Amino acid sequence: MSTALKSHGARSSKAAKAKVAAECEVLEQLPNIGPSLAADLRLLGIVHPRELAHRDAFVLYQSLCAKTGQRQDPCVLDTFMAVTDFMRGAEPAPWWTYTAQRKALYGVV
Repeated sequence: MSTALKSHGARSSKAAKAKVAAECEVLEQLPNIGPSLAADLRLLGIVHPRELAHRDAFVLYQSLCAKTGQRQDPCVLDTFMAVTDFMRGAEPAPWWTYTAQRKALYGVV
């Protein structure tokens, strides 16, 4: 098997979800983050979960929209809000618990 295939396979394997930020070593360990959103975060230059602690979820969302050339679903912003809060010490929470906060802060995105 080629190195590229081994690397891709390792990345797409199911990582155990972290219960606290300190347990996160790979993006897929973040609550609410699967292979697709992990790839989106990597597209934005995020390689380690700890980098999210000092990032703004809305800026990440806008950057992803710009990088991909399309408007992303607002639930992506909810998810970015969830993971940035988690990496700052919040309890893991489903992304949809951030929907009301997102609507209050940003309105229609």
